[in-house]
Amino acid sequence: MEQLRIVIADDHPLYRDGVARSLSEDPGLLVVGQAQDAKAAVELAARLRPDVLLLDISMPEGGGLAALRAVMDWPEPPKVAMLTASEEDDIVMQALKAGALGYILKGVSARDLVGVVKDLARGQTYVSPLLASRLLTAMRGGAKAKPANPLEDLSKREEDILALVAEGKSNKEIGLSLDLQEKTVKHYMTSILQKLHLRNRVEAAVLARDHLRR
Repeated sequence: MEQLRIVIADDHPLYRDGVARSLSEDPGLLVVGQAQDAKAAVELAARLRPDVLLLDISMPEGGGLAALRAVMDWPEPPKVAMLTASEEDDIVMQALKAGALGYILKGVSARDLVGVVKDLARGQTYVSPLLASRLLTAMRGGAKAKPANPLEDLSKREEDILALVAEGKSNKEIGLSLDLQEKTVKHYMTSILQKLHLRNRVEAAVLARDHLRR
C-alpha cells in the first residue's frame, strides 16, 4: 500500500512530536519530516515533496501564512492545512483565501486528525465544526436580505456541481460525472461563486456542506 507522505511544521516540539506519533499509528500515513519554523517548513517541503503539509500559523520566520503562500506558488503544491489553536475569523479567511484546504484546531482528536489528513490528500476541504458557522457568516459579509438557504438562487445543475465540489472533485472530474465539458464546468463555477458572493472553491465547499441535503 502506498503511504501518504506528510510534513508537520510547528514551533512546539512536544506538540509536533505528538501529532507525528498520532499520524504514524495509521499504516497509510508516513511522516517524512518535521520543521520548527516557516522557512524550514518551505525548505523541507520543497525537498521532500509531501502529499500533505500541516502548518502552524504562529511559527517564527514569517508564520504559517507566509509558508502557505510560498508553497502555493509551486507548479504542484502539496495539500496544505493550518494546524493551530487560533480561532480568529480573519486568520481563517486569510488561510483559505491563500489556498489552504483545511483549518484544524489543535484540540482535534488523533482519530479525527487521521481522517482529515486522508481527506485532504484526496483534495477535500475541512474547517473545524467549531468555526464553520462563524466562517459562513463572515463569508456572507453580513449582507442584508439573504435567503434562509443561500443556495436557493442556484439552478439544479449548479447545485449538482456544488455538491461535487464539496466532495473535493476537480472540474475535470465533475465534467466526467455530469457529462459536461471541463470549460462548461468552469463557466458554472464562475456563476456559482458570483451568486453566492464567494471568492473560491474552498468557501463554496464549506457553504455547500452546511446547506446541501443529500
